[in-house]
Amino acid sequence: MPDNFKDIANNKKARFEYEILETFEAGIVLKGTEVKSLREGKTNISDAYAKIRNGEIFIHQMNISVYKFGNIHNHDPQAVRKLLMHKKEIKKLTGKINEKGYTVIPLKIYFKNGLVKLLIGLGRGKALYDKRQDLKKKDATRDLQRIMKNVNK
Repeated sequence: MPDNFKDIANNKKARFEYEILETFEAGIVLKGTEVKSLREGKTNISDAYAKIRNGEIFIHQMNISVYKFGNIHNHDPQAVRKLLMHKKEIKKLTGKINEKGYTVIPLKIYFKNGLVKLLIGLGRGKALYDKRQDLKKKDATRDLQRIMKNVNK
């Protein structure tokens, strides 16, 4: 990644649990203490999900820890936060979510040119056998790399 990107948190569980069909970049409406906590890397997006209400998209269960140097105006760690996206993108997501089995999952949160951005993915839940196939494929790739490493020595 270029210098103007800085990862804050990744949701590794999302790509295992869901088949990601499309990704979107969204901004987040945050308070000052939330941004300061994010700069310290104190967030968890593994249980988070997005919902669309009245043509606006919100992220639920994204935990941004309380800023330790904050005062009485510190933020709520589990607050529902509004995402900033183009209306056309939100309508596209709304159409897909209304189809059976699709959901919007946060994949990564990062700084881009000093602004906090959230990479969200439109995904469909994987069945248990799909997860097993992914693990088998991963193990086979790892074994092949181990063999190639030994052959090259």
